[in-house]
Amino acid sequence: MFYNARRAMKPEKSASPHPQPVDALVWPRFSGVPTFMRLPHIPRAEELDIAILGIPFDGGTTYRPGARFGPRNIRVQSAMIRPWNPVLEVNPFQKWRIADFGDLSVNPLSIEDTYGRITDQLSEVLRAKARPVSVGGDHSILLPILRAVHRFEGPVGLVQLDAHGDTWGGYFGSPHSHGTPVRYAVEEGLIAEGCGLQVGLRGQVYSDGDFEFARKHRIQIVTADELHRHGSGPVKRLARKLRNLPVYLTLDIDVVDPAFAPGTGTPQVGGLSSAQVLDLLHCFQGLQLVGCDLVEVSPPYDSGEITSLLAANLLFELLCLF
Repeated sequence: MFYNARRAMKPEKSASPHPQPVDALVWPRFSGVPTFMRLPHIPRAEELDIAILGIPFDGGTTYRPGARFGPRNIRVQSAMIRPWNPVLEVNPFQKWRIADFGDLSVNPLSIEDTYGRITDQLSEVLRAKARPVSVGGDHSILLPILRAVHRFEGPVGLVQLDAHGDTWGGYFGSPHSHGTPVRYAVEEGLIAEGCGLQVGLRGQVYSDGDFEFARKHRIQIVTADELHRHGSGPVKRLARKLRNLPVYLTLDIDVVDPAFAPGTGTPQVGGLSSAQVLDLLHCFQGLQLVGCDLVEVSPPYDSGEITSLLAANLLFELLCLF
């Protein structure tokens, strides 16, 4: 009810025409300043319904760095995307006022300072009643994002597409990394109890107790193996249980197999194909999204920029889910 009331009271945005991608028949795709889908750069959240923003931080990475370059490369690859989605039958740019907000300020030398910066800056976006679509960066940025969302929505449902659960403790004496944000989000009460859904988990873990935290807090898990065996049906059924509350969706590109997305920090074999992850996103149509992100694209480890290209297309699909 709180979510619906807030949206009902949302003031009308500017009556001017909605921002639109540049016409590729007028300006070739390889020209112009790179913004997401060549949308206008509008760093004023009060003019937007949805703000696409970069968070170029990879100080929480524990293996291969480079995700700080993700937002820039994804913007470049997004020039190929067209505005009409024939599967979901929507043009999100006609439905909402969407633009590239630009990048948030981060501190590459301090994860704690960066967390504070992200939460404060994102709070200003949310205060303006714009919903954030964040582009990482590594997955450590999820925690400060959820802290900002919690200020305005309270506890939310979480949909996490990921090869890893990110519910571990700290590393080398540091409490925070890209393997810890879900654990702290649960412990801080940012995720509604029993309203977490993790999809695509796979691969080796440290011990047979690595999933105990998720079980204790009633986080539902659909593994990559289950998706390969049974398709997306179980995910659709679990997603329906989240329809009556605000939901935040986070997508780690390593949910996709490294054959399709090699440019990431902690690649794990046995993942989804690009076609499977597109189909998986469609399972979440109808959820009351208050924000989403896509993280862990590391261009230095990419091959032919296929990871950034896939990420750009997945971000477009996320826009179509609102």
